[in-house]
Amino acid sequence: MNRQDFRLFHRLRVRWAEVDMQKIVFNAHYLMYFDTAITDYWRALGLPFEEAMRQLGGDLYVKKASVEYHGSAHFDDALEVAMKCSRIGNSSMIFSGAIFRGAELLITCELVYVFADPVSQTSRPVPLALRRLVERFEAGESVLEIKVGDWAALGQDSMKVRAAVFVKEQGRAPANESHDVDSLALHAVVYNGLGQTVATGRLSGLEAAPSRIERMAVHRTLRGSGVGRVLLQTLMDAARQRGHAEVALQAPCSAEGFYRRQGFVARRDGFDVGGIPHIDMDRRL
Repeated sequence: MNRQDFRLFHRLRVRWAEVDMQKIVFNAHYLMYFDTAITDYWRALGLPFEEAMRQLGGDLYVKKASVEYHGSAHFDDALEVAMKCSRIGNSSMIFSGAIFRGAELLITCELVYVFADPVSQTSRPVPLALRRLVERFEAGESVLEIKVGDWAALGQDSMKVRAAVFVKEQGRAPANESHDVDSLALHAVVYNGLGQTVATGRLSGLEAAPSRIERMAVHRTLRGSGVGRVLLQTLMDAARQRGHAEVALQAPCSAEGFYRRQGFVARRDGFDVGGIPHIDMDRRL
């Protein structure tokens, strides 16, 4: 078994709180590492876990967890945790995991989950939609669908994410999410494998230069999973196809690092929008 057998989902550095008297990682902590990696597995599938399970009509419960030790991790080791879904049965899903220090395999595990009714906790067949989504992911296929179009086609789905992010999370007035520019802009909406809307953004100023990327919003549980990067690239590609050589945006200061990593450059000091610090940024295409 080696790193090529898995996808990496979690990186960490061992700290004192995880080390026992022998200065090696306490055994139980490895299960916590695998549990964190499983959370990132669902994020990689584009699934807001709680909402996804509610739509699927069940939940996943750990039936069995086994760990095999091949070596020990020590204080300040940099570790990588990898996972894969190795089998889907009628009502069970079996995940195999591995923890590496560089190329050295330290720990392997097998986690057996059962899909069950959340009230009675009696088992149910794994829903076909979930089964197909996991199979696509494990085969290296895309698990996201991106639609680009006008407000008439995508406005309703776009507003689901915008309301959740800008109104519910940031506390903006619902009336502020009704913009005349929406009817003139090009919109992009990202859907996961269950058809749930997980991200949106728009491209305005289509007749001007530069065009502007606005109202970027990603479901809170999927930030950092790559969904925002895919959405941003889609909007930049749309601007490029329209012959624009530059795009501009107003980024929340908390997201400045994300946009810098995508090639955007800050152009002036920060300012507030609805009480939230922002900064002007742009990028040549």
